[in-house]
Amino acid sequence: MTYVVTDNCIACKFTDCVEVCPVDCFYEGENTLVIYPDECIDCGVCEPECPADAIRPDTEPGMDVWVEFNRKYSELWPVITQKKDPLPDHEKHDGEEGKLEKYFSEKPGAGD
Repeated sequence: MTYVVTDNCIACKFTDCVEVCPVDCFYEGENTLVIYPDECIDCGVCEPECPADAIRPDTEPGMDVWVEFNRKYSELWPVITQKKDPLPDHEKHDGEEGKLEKYFSEKPGAGD
C-alpha cells in the first residue's frame, strides 16, 4: 500500500503533511503536491494532517489513476519538506469539484 495526493489538493496546496513525513516523499508543483509512491513507507501519518482530505490510501476504489499521477509528477517536481502557507484562494477552492480539469498546473513548485 501507498498513499497518494488527489485533486482535493489542487488550488489549495496545504503543506501540513510534508513536515510529518519521515521519508520526505512529497514533491511540489505550482498548485498541488504529490507523493512519490515508491518512496512512501505507508506509515499514514500524513493523511490526518491534510485539512483538505486530499491524501488517500491507494487501496480505495479509483486510486490507480492517482498513483500514476503522483508517480509522474514526483519524478518531475522538487522535493518539499518544510511547511508553507496554503495558496491565497484555498478557502474558495476547498472541496470544489473538477479541480484537476479547471486548475491543475504541470509547472513545478519552488521546493525547499
